[in-house]
Amino acid sequence: MIDALVHSLTTAQLAFPEEVGASAIAPYLFVSTAMFAIGLVGFLTRKNMIIMFLCTELMFQAAGLALIAFGRHHLGSDGQTFVIFVLCVAAAEAAMALALVVLLFRHRETLSASAWKELNG
Repeated sequence: MIDALVHSLTTAQLAFPEEVGASAIAPYLFVSTAMFAIGLVGFLTRKNMIIMFLCTELMFQAAGLALIAFGRHHLGSDGQTFVIFVLCVAAAEAAMALALVVLLFRHRETLSASAWKELNG
């Protein structure tokens, strides 16, 4: 039993992965496109700042999913590397968003995006 497991693990490590065809990558790209479209529509139509930032995060995740799918399609680790950078940008954006939302709420006690027009200097 253990010998069979060791043999299967050894042969799995020796086998080089094959390219993923266009038909296998299509569902991932469809989900990624749908997520990005939902995020874009949500960002453009909502007035609440928290919802707008959540929609931005959704768009970042959609881009990350597409990068991973294309990276797997081309058998490279470039997509995964770019996703790490996308996650770092998303984390920085979330920190800035939280600071801006707290600032807005302290000054105007609302989270409406139209209240940003009144904050000058």
